[in-house]
Amino acid sequence: MTATTTPDHPALNRKAVGAVVLGNALEFYDFTLYAFFAVPIGAAFFPSDNATDSLLASLALFGIGYVMRPIGGIVIGAFADRAGRKPAMLITIALMAVGMLMLALAPSYATLGGWAQAIVVAGRLIQGLALGGEVGPSTAYLLEAAPPRHRGFVASWQIASQGCAALFAGIVATGLTIVLGEAAMADWGWRVMFLLGIGVVPVGLVIRSHLPETAGEGEDPAAAASTGAVVVRLLREHGRLLLLTFVVIAASTVSNAIGTNMPVYARATLGLTETVSTAVPIALGLASVVFPLLGGWLADRFGRRPVLIWPRAAIVVLAVPAFWWLAQSPTAASVYAVTFLMSALSSINAAAIIVAIPES
Repeated sequence: MTATTTPDHPALNRKAVGAVVLGNALEFYDFTLYAFFAVPIGAAFFPSDNATDSLLASLALFGIGYVMRPIGGIVIGAFADRAGRKPAMLITIALMAVGMLMLALAPSYATLGGWAQAIVVAGRLIQGLALGGEVGPSTAYLLEAAPPRHRGFVASWQIASQGCAALFAGIVATGLTIVLGEAAMADWGWRVMFLLGIGVVPVGLVIRSHLPETAGEGEDPAAAASTGAVVVRLLREHGRLLLLTFVVIAASTVSNAIGTNMPVYARATLGLTETVSTAVPIALGLASVVFPLLGGWLADRFGRRPVLIWPRAAIVVLAVPAFWWLAQSPTAASVYAVTFLMSALSSINAAAIIVAIPES
């Protein structure tokens, strides 16, 4: 897990990297937006006399998307190995648009009853499938496009693009809340946030349709096997690496969940205002844009292992004191500070993860 150096690599195509990053940011905007508005979504589709029950149902639906991500990663990832990264990334962005449109336009439970819930569940499943299929091809594209000595930094833009998505969502949500008011935002304004994401999809499709293929595509004849054959081969030849991957990613998922659920925690548990909770993604986004790039640079400079270990150790040490302080002092400033801290540490670590696993 040390930085690698190899001569004779094509020059980095910055426009292609930018196109991948933009599309990735759009898809993560679409997917994570749900978490930021879990409370009003729960009220619209899972109404209950007990607000906690409504919120729990909404968060369960949020989790359904994550259940589909491994399936999307396997199915669309195998397709990307056969057909190329670009076709796979075009499919994922189109699927994400379909799922997002279903969420944005679904009638409420009061209008359509259980069918409304079925629509949003289907939309969330499609979103999870799309995002699971997005991460693999987009990360592979960046890794294959990057010169080996800068692979960590270039690949870290995949993580930074997720921060861009959160930052944009936070800025727009805060602005809409101020303009529309908290009541209107909770009633129908959250749908506008989804529609804004759909409006950018055509731009993403056009940009990605002009992506060049990377040098690494099509080099392995075994990659042309069926999806089932790919899975069997992975389990047989790389079972140990897969187990390590699951452990590493599971650890990062915990800190990611902290960041994405902080708006809900701020509003439903700490009792802060809608305006405060909708601004939480700004703190999340700022940290998640800057610190992945730092982590990628550090991984190139000092190797993958230190960047994998030390930020994760810091999270273990600081998480409990940070949330204890947050519970004792539930203010806007403390929420933003804890969100920024946890996101910064997680982002530094994530940049090393996405490089170390393919190199192992």
